[in-house]
Amino acid sequence: MRRPPTLPIVLAGFAAFLDLYATQPLLPLLARAFHASNFAVSLTVTAPTVAVALAAPMVGRLADRFGLRRMILVSAFGLTITTALAASSANLHQLIFWRFVQGLVTPGIFASAIAYIHQEWPTARVGRGMSAYVSGTVLGGFTGRAVAGLVAADATWPAAFLALAALNAVVAFVLLAWLPRERPAAVVAPEARLSQWGAVVRHFHNRQLVTTYTIGFCVLFTQVAMFTYVTFHLAAAPYLLSTAALGWLFVVYLIGAVATPLAGRWVDVYGHRIGLAAAMGVGGIGALLTLVPWLPAVVGGLALSATGVFIAHATTSGYIGTVTTENRGLAVGLYSTFYYAGGSAGAALPAALWNVGGWPACVALVLAVQALGVAIALTQWASRR
Repeated sequence: MRRPPTLPIVLAGFAAFLDLYATQPLLPLLARAFHASNFAVSLTVTAPTVAVALAAPMVGRLADRFGLRRMILVSAFGLTITTALAASSANLHQLIFWRFVQGLVTPGIFASAIAYIHQEWPTARVGRGMSAYVSGTVLGGFTGRAVAGLVAADATWPAAFLALAALNAVVAFVLLAWLPRERPAAVVAPEARLSQWGAVVRHFHNRQLVTTYTIGFCVLFTQVAMFTYVTFHLAAAPYLLSTAALGWLFVVYLIGAVATPLAGRWVDVYGHRIGLAAAMGVGGIGALLTLVPWLPAVVGGLALSATGVFIAHATTSGYIGTVTTENRGLAVGLYSTFYYAGGSAGAALPAALWNVGGWPACVALVLAVQALGVAIALTQWASRR
């Protein structure tokens, strides 16, 4: 039995999230460059996430049909091209368009990578494979923001996109060289194959999958809500952090990159229900810690919150493979739609609570959503398999 290709899977996760949120540190610069409002430039973040939610189910189906490795490679090279084209944007509308196209290409990596893990890793070690993938996404998300911010500060924002395109190209060629072709999946008789909509309907009749999708919604909701509105909290008195200092808050992601693989082994031993409950518990403690009026406590709380989310995402994604054996790419694509819909809701819904109760009200909402996710897992997920 061949050894699972851990490093290529880490790189696939890295590529999937290198560009997705890369414009976050560039938003003030883009507002000045295009003489645009904060809302207008924020669409450079919204556009790719909306595209991901729309494209993920279709990409998952294509991966099931044309092959997981092929879809990962096509998407990795596609991201290289679209990221370089974003650098050529002459106005904000063009940049938003290319960001949207980046989002359309992105699901081909992560939907296929998650399905690839379930196909290549032994069942008892899938948690470790998922944790390796999520660690790659954490590193990619941090690297994309850091590279974009540093290059744009020293040069221009188009140079930032060119630097990201170069990184994408390097990763794509490494994947081409090192990612093995997946083993053949179980053969399905032609008369037993489902149409696109038939497969979707069948997945939605799988209660375990539907509850997993709901939990995925909760997971990214908490992450986006925490890291969007804590910037307003820390920019105000008594902290008064600068934009640069707020950008460096994402360093706490790196703690999650270290902790998630260790947690994956634990999930393999104790099961997905316990793993998710523990992850959400860590995230909840972190959210409460941000209420302490002391900056080191807030930063520590954010580190715990991010780590909890990364472990919860790895656990939830890993559970998909235990409850479906056919059309896994589509199943993961549908999960991604709910996951990113949760992120969109996490960016918008806390705004009303912020106007009423500030940061404590936002934390209360995050805790409520985390509790909902844990309750669903403990009551609806199957016990350890």
